[in-house]
Amino acid sequence: MSAAAARLDDGRLHLQHGPIDLIVEAFGTASEVERAYGQAVERFGDILATLVGELRVLRRPMSEAYPLLQGPVARRMAEAVWPHRAAYITPMAAVAGAVADEMLQALVRGRALDKAYVNDGGDIAIHLTPGQSLRAGIFAQALDGVALLTHEWPVRGIATSGRGGRSFSLGIADSVTVLAATAAAADAAATMIANEVNADHPAIERHPACDLDPDSDLGELLVTVAVGALPREIVDAALDRGAAEARRLRLCGLIGSAALSLDGEWRIEAGGTLLALSEAG
Repeated sequence: MSAAAARLDDGRLHLQHGPIDLIVEAFGTASEVERAYGQAVERFGDILATLVGELRVLRRPMSEAYPLLQGPVARRMAEAVWPHRAAYITPMAAVAGAVADEMLQALVRGRALDKAYVNDGGDIAIHLTPGQSLRAGIFAQALDGVALLTHEWPVRGIATSGRGGRSFSLGIADSVTVLAATAAAADAAATMIANEVNADHPAIERHPACDLDPDSDLGELLVTVAVGALPREIVDAALDRGAAEARRLRLCGLIGSAALSLDGEWRIEAGGTLLALSEAG
């Protein structure tokens, strides 16, 4: 299957190739937007093929030896997960965010755009010029919150992880949404925080990742497949563990803010006035 590009009814650009499915939107003069979309389409063609060529390395857990990777998306992935190498993590934890970052760079290069974004299944890379802002919804079961991003605040990436997402999770969070300097950084951090929202309880069902997907980068690690009714104290303790990890990553300068959800409960870790996060529900 080859890469496909199409324009949606509202004018946004849709790019799809295998598991990569992007929604791209740019704001500016009509001529600049069209040129930007053309650049994105041209860049998109070999993204998947280049990644596939390095999958063997990208599926390995990080260690103290920095992985030797050739493709620009693969290098973005490794850079994003490197700070988390003390725990089990592979570069695949940042693949969606890294693709979004790479495609955003191609979109805006040399173009006079007011703002733009690339949305890779909810992991979003953002471009903002002075005076511009962007609102992004935070979802668990529905629209539960809103993050307001402005040019002045150094956040250009949003990512969400959790047991209901596209990838397996070691934890039980319904969702963990992270705002960071890049989409790849947000993607990696969301994975780590979601893994920490965890508990041991008979209502939690887990299976080895390799039994569910032989190609999973998580191998024989137990991943969450179902969560039944949990006592409130278990929910609170799990969220507190995740919030503590989010706070640690924020204080280390790796994220800006995070919103964690489990069973209708929330924890929000926000760095002062770095971002405006508000519950919408």
